[in-house]
Amino acid sequence: MHLTLRQAIDADWPSIWPFWHAIVAAGRTYSIPVDTDEATARELWMLRPPGETWVAVDADGRVVGSATLDPNRPGPGSHVAHASFMVDPAMAGRGVGRLLAEGMLDRARALGYEAMQFNAVVADNPAVRLWQSVGFGVVGRVPDAFRRPDGSTVDLLVMWRRL
Repeated sequence: MHLTLRQAIDADWPSIWPFWHAIVAAGRTYSIPVDTDEATARELWMLRPPGETWVAVDADGRVVGSATLDPNRPGPGSHVAHASFMVDPAMAGRGVGRLLAEGMLDRARALGYEAMQFNAVVADNPAVRLWQSVGFGVVGRVPDAFRRPDGSTVDLLVMWRRL
């Protein structure tokens, strides 16, 4: 499958929203309220500088995934990047997540970040294996910190890697 990565433009939001909404509404991988409305979602995902939003696009020009990249913390923490990723569930297992992960690592390096940190990775998220395969390690584990819609809980991981 031929995929390209490019910086998102405002016109990409209508293509991002359906999979963003489906992923968040499932309540399995993001610490975002499952009933987040579209306007709030857009504000959360379509970042303003210094943050950036990126999209993965297939050969037909269809947006099949998206990522955000921004400083993990302001001021003294701004040398560490933070990224978030969403892949259209219909495209799972086709390399979209890897393209986004490698692309955001490259972009973070180009912007001068020294490391990248994920603050709240749901421990049983299948993407954990992908993050580990591109060099992230688990540096912290918060027991039962993520509550699913059915009331069950799962640990959250803090993952990090030097760039």
